[in-house]
Amino acid sequence: MKKIHCLNPIAKCGLDRLPEDYQITDNVNEADGILVRSASMHEMELPESLLAVARAGAGVNNIPLEACAKAGVVVFNTPGANANGVKELVLAGLFLASRDVVGGIEWCRENAENPDIAKAAEKSKKAFAGHEIRGKKLGVIGLGAIGAEVANAAAALGMEVYGYDPFISVNAAWMLNRDVKHITSVDTIYQECDYITIHVPATPDTKGMIDQEKLDEMKDGVIILNFARDVLVNEADLAKALDSGKVARYVTDFPNPGSVHMKNTIVIPHLGASTEESEDNCAKMAVKELTDYLENGNIKNSVNYPNCDMGICQAQSRIAVLHLNIPNMIGQVTGTLAEQGVNISDMTNKSREQFAYTLLDLETRPTAETIEKLKGIKGILRVREVK
Repeated sequence: MKKIHCLNPIAKCGLDRLPEDYQITDNVNEADGILVRSASMHEMELPESLLAVARAGAGVNNIPLEACAKAGVVVFNTPGANANGVKELVLAGLFLASRDVVGGIEWCRENAENPDIAKAAEKSKKAFAGHEIRGKKLGVIGLGAIGAEVANAAAALGMEVYGYDPFISVNAAWMLNRDVKHITSVDTIYQECDYITIHVPATPDTKGMIDQEKLDEMKDGVIILNFARDVLVNEADLAKALDSGKVARYVTDFPNPGSVHMKNTIVIPHLGASTEESEDNCAKMAVKELTDYLENGNIKNSVNYPNCDMGICQAQSRIAVLHLNIPNMIGQVTGTLAEQGVNISDMTNKSREQFAYTLLDLETRPTAETIEKLKGIKGILRVREVK
């Protein structure tokens, strides 16, 4: 029986997809797998029983990825499961930044007791006038699942869309509307676009990517939308640009002590994926990835180990070896199995930066002694009997 611990409430429609012999446990120390949304795991001691963590969402900054990898714990996320929900909120942000709807709503509330509010509104509404987005230039930085959907939707609304992503996948490229201009230099977006929306993960290379230097490149009156991560923007530099009018509006889904006090900023309380549909989709996808790994050893959408798929095991046994990506690991593993008289019927080896994953189908079930010998090889982080 496999035991799963939920660090956050996970949609029932997702949990219902767990196999019948799986059990939800309140004791994290006995869990084979963890399902998590936003709870931080950085201060958490990883239990020895833990094999995998599935994040019901795309961002994984709440999970210690390297510590998990070193412990032989595979971490999954659910890219694309919440893409439509985030896309729709980005479009809402685009409209709110272009037309001062928020200011108009606040005016109505402030004048709610005025019996002549309708007449007063006609006189006051010019203060909330804005711009239409049709024909304007939108720059989309990052063309993953969310960025691609935003680009396509904006193009359908008549915007001139520029997309930048040096790491765009073949699938994402095929999904892009042909009217989206895929550019090779992000500076083109900074220099040409009326609106800029960011859809990249927070990494050492992207943190603070929107800084004074980049802001100086932008058109006067540019509108910036950030529904990815607050740390992508140098908020001290952005605050100055908002004060001067260089940036007309900033829309962010991340309230913090800096953003909530910035001029001409629309701060949304992290609602990007807060829809019933997104939460359901993320839960279903997270459970599917987690169970496929626990049941079959297959890895799809991991953020700390390589993807690997050998389907359902048809052999007598299957073992998974999580190890460092160093020379002669495969030779030592296969050599140890040969010494123990275990024949390999099929195998796959994949690597990702400093970590690697080897999945082996065997004609006979390895003994406990064989498993211990494999575990004793220097550089091996975990050996798991999948079947």
